[in-house]
Amino acid sequence: MAEKDAAEKDAAVAAAQPEDEVAYPIDEHFADVSGQTCPVLYALGIVGQKWKLPILWFLHKQEGTRYNELKRQVTGITNTMLTKSLRELEEAGLVRREVRETVPPQVSYFLTQNGRALLPALNEIYRWGAAQMEREGS
Repeated sequence: MAEKDAAEKDAAVAAAQPEDEVAYPIDEHFADVSGQTCPVLYALGIVGQKWKLPILWFLHKQEGTRYNELKRQVTGITNTMLTKSLRELEEAGLVRREVRETVPPQVSYFLTQNGRALLPALNEIYRWGAAQMEREGS
């Protein structure tokens, strides 16, 4: 019976995988992992920090989000980490900071086109993670 359950879980994982397989030249790109020649490692270096994905997600859900609203939405983040993460995302070209010249100044954050281009990949990672959690019974 356990073998049948494992086979069903494997089938569910296989069904969750994309139909068009991406050919990864593993030998070529993973040969020098420390040199970050691998595009996956490069991308994870940009968005892999703990708070960046939740920030990107909330900016996707609500364009023009102000700092304090992001702080409320990203539970547990400190002011220092929110500021640092937003600056890094802005430097990477994923987030745009817009300042309105009011008193006091209003600062809002938006996803850039480059940031929006990342969303389909994040959706695939979400689906993969959900399949893994189901497989493991989490």
